[in-house]
Formats: sequence, structure tokens, C-alpha cells
Amino acid sequence: MRTLFSGEARVAYGQIYVCSDDGHSLEDSFAGQRAGLCGGAVPGDLFLLTGMHTGSVPFTVELHETEPPLDADVWEDIVEVSFRPVSDEIELVEWDSGRYPLPLSETSYRVRYHCRGMDEAHNAVRNAGEPVLDEYLLRFWPSPPAPDRVVKETSQAATYWHEFARKQPPGPTPEERAEAERQAREEEERTKLQQEMDAWGGRLPSDRLRDVRNKLRGVQGYPKGLVGLDAALVHAIDAAGPEEQRALARWAAHRACATAGLSEIDWVARGLAELARGVPYSPPLDDPRRLRDAALSDARVPRPHDGTPGLPQAAAFAALFDAAAPDPLKAALDALLAAAVTHETDFPHLFAEVRRTFPATAIAPDIAPRAQHRARLASSD
Repeated sequence: MRTLFSGEARVAYGQIYVCSDDGHSLEDSFAGQRAGLCGGAVPGDLFLLTGMHTGSVPFTVELHETEPPLDADVWEDIVEVSFRPVSDEIELVEWDSGRYPLPLSETSYRVRYHCRGMDEAHNAVRNAGEPVLDEYLLRFWPSPPAPDRVVKETSQAATYWHEFARKQPPGPTPEERAEAERQAREEEERTKLQQEMDAWGGRLPSDRLRDVRNKLRGVQGYPKGLVGLDAALVHAIDAAGPEEQRALARWAAHRACATAGLSEIDWVARGLAELARGVPYSPPLDDPRRLRDAALSDARVPRPHDGTPGLPQAAAFAALFDAAAPDPLKAALDALLAAAVTHETDFPHLFAEVRRTFPATAIAPDIAPRAQHRARLASSD
């Protein structure tokens, strides 16, 4: 025998619980039972009732290897129910806050709940250290499921709760519960898919887009990135393939630098040529700190009145770095977003030019959003 908990436990409204799930209502916990006091109708939870209304009660939880002695001469009220945890996190849970781990396995148990002094403690309030009015013992042992039963009934409180339990209609069968859980899972999946579709402009992203989603560069003022500006173009770029994506990334870097007034600066022009050849950048573009120093010291870099390069110039330098990224899809999306920033409110004209220059990006992917949605739902069943 192992003692899993022994001490003063706080109850409120005459309740304390064993939970391996989220907990359930009083009525659900006793649905279809003959015995009150210990509600075990909901898988994974026990709803335990006490005579004490609010305060501390002596409470013990034991785990036995086999069925323990009945001890009917010691306890006034005894009931039994079956119990099987639904997770590996099982706790004795006080009504207000306290939680005490109970190291039980995810197996089938028989539970015997022993009560003493329920009538004496009826609706009482007790603080720890004051004279004990009622006390409780909860015993577990491995056992196949079996109907609940009243082992011993003495107190008026127990009689009241047994009558309450017998008035509760039967709960759902295991098959009905499984079906409800299946429907809930499906509804949750539908909601997640719809949210994902909404985030990607009404179309589910490909696995490639999902893979790069958290790797894309963030730009202040563009919380949804390129998807928020033109989701259809994002999907078309994804479907265009790596060669088209790499070419688009280089094109976007050229357009960004031209729009920001940087293309004629010798070291920027050299970097664009290196990008076209697919070779590493030479200084100062080979290092972010060297680039920053060059951008600040070169008077040919356009800048507003504060003396530092403005947003279009910063975005153009970002486009240069983004276009050289190893992943062609990430390079295309990041570089094009940076180029859009250099165009400010005129970005629709930039996107129209993308579609003219790269015809593959003007073609919508083959899979319609609703058909793609249905395919994902079918695969999740």
C-alpha cells in the first residue's frame, strides 16, 4: 500500500475532486449512478462530496495492489465506483486552488470512498487546527470496470446524495461519447483550417509555404507580410518553381535599388552584378556592419533630413540580402516584399509588373481553395 496524499485538504461548497481532465459538472459526474458521494460517470474524473461546506478536512488517498479490507466498522458511509485516468497527469484538486499530484497509471481502478462525520459537519466552516468534524479516505486498486454501489449508508447527508444520484438521467454511452469527441475534433480541425485559409487569403498554403512561413523577414508596418498585400501573387510565386523564384528574387532586388536611388552607386551596382552571377557579395555587402558603415558614410545614398538612410533605402539593402538567400522561395518572397516597401503606396504597380515580367506568377494554382480544404479534411479523418 502507498499513501499518495495525507493531510488537511480544503473543500468549498462541500466539494473536492480527482482530475485527469478538465473536470465536469455535478450532474454529469453522477449521471446514471446509484451511489452518491463519489461521482465517477465522466471518464477521468471523480467528483467527491463532503459534509463540510467550507474549510479544511482530514483527507487521505491510498493506492493498493489488490482490493483492501472493507473497514465497514470504522467508517459511516462507503461507496465504490470505477475510475480510469485519461492522461498521465492525475491530481487531487481543491475547489479554489490547491492541486496535489497523484501518481496513478492510465489503467482501470476501483475506487472506494470512505466518509465519517458528514452530518456533524453539515454546512459547517472549519479552519485547519480546529476540532475535526468529518474526515475522508479514498482508496484505489487495479480492477476491471464494474457498476457503482453503495457499500454502507449511515448519515442523512449520504442518503440525500444517493437520492440525488438516482434522479440523474444516464449519461452518454461510450459509443456516444466517442462520436461526440470525434465530431468535436472534426469541428476543431475545420476551424483551424478556416483560420489558416483566412490567413493565406482564402487558400490553404502548400507545404513549402508552411515551411518558410516562420522564416520570412518581418517588416515594420506590414504585419501580414506579402500575403497581406497580394495573397494570390504569393501562391502563384510558390507554384512557379525554384528557377522562376530565383529570377524573381534578383529582379526584385534590382527594382528595389532602382526605386531607392541606389543602382548607380558603384558598390551597389557591383553587388547587383554579383547577385546576377550567383557569386558571394564583395565588401561592403558581404557583412551587415560594413554595409551599415558604407550606407552612413557614402553621401550618394539618399537620406532624409536626419542624416540616415530612409525606409526605401533600408528596404533596398534588405532586398539585396534577401535575394541571395539559399532558399529560392524565401528569397523571392522576402526580396519582393522589400521592393514593395521601396514603392510605398505604389506597390500594386510593382506587382502588376511582376506578373507581366514573370507570366507564371499570373497563373493561379490548379487546386481551388474549397477542393483543397476538402482534401485536407479528408486526410485528417
